[in-house]
Amino acid sequence: MSKVIRNHEFGRLARRFNPRVPHRSALRFVRAGLSLPPESVDYTSSMPDDFSVMYNDFLGDCTCAAYFHARQIWTFNAWGAEDTEPDSNVELMYEEACGYNPDVPGPGPGGDEQSVLQYLLNTGAPVGANGKQRDKILAYVEVDPKNISDMKNTIYECGVAYIGFPVPENVSYDNPVWDYDPQAPMTDDGHAVILAGYDESGAVAISWGKRYKLTWAFICNIVDEAYAIADRAWIEATGTTPAGLSLAQLEEQMQALRSG
Repeated sequence: MSKVIRNHEFGRLARRFNPRVPHRSALRFVRAGLSLPPESVDYTSSMPDDFSVMYNDFLGDCTCAAYFHARQIWTFNAWGAEDTEPDSNVELMYEEACGYNPDVPGPGPGGDEQSVLQYLLNTGAPVGANGKQRDKILAYVEVDPKNISDMKNTIYECGVAYIGFPVPENVSYDNPVWDYDPQAPMTDDGHAVILAGYDESGAVAISWGKRYKLTWAFICNIVDEAYAIADRAWIEATGTTPAGLSLAQLEEQMQALRSG
């Protein structure tokens, strides 16, 4: 395959609307009395600067790369040792979850976040040598990106928020702060990243192997989907889960989304 490498690609397809995906706002009725999140947290603060671009410089695999960036956050903070999977495992997930064909030149078809999350729940990401092992997420819950408190709680409880958005022209590889500019034209691209920290001004994102800052104005006005992901290693280390639900409650919420 001919690989045309530049600084970055995108690749998120338009969001899907699946009524079976539980929403954090509805889970308040399952568990009341949620605590306020801390004023700030940054799960990347002690981590190396290079998070690996994971082929998102020439493939539209951002929905898959974002998961493997999340896995770096979870393993580093849970185990004290960051697990960066080989790029070949990211590419394999892009093939399996999104239908990428490495024999066809170009960035591939991209992917939508809910299909990727469904794949992670039921099949699991390829990890280890040659992707022979599988790592499944325990659950995922939709979050309203316009609700800043819920977004903060999601990052605090789960280590990351998995987000997607249509890309305005002021979002670029070289721009370290992505802010809302109502005058910025929208492109035809979509992007998926994780948020792994926040403060009063915005959230810390990982994209193309680097840290970026997304302002709350950007998140509230541009981001159109966000998810809390329950990871086993994170839960075992921190005892925190989306909306404070027990593992049994999360399992119940996921029944309609599990295959087989």
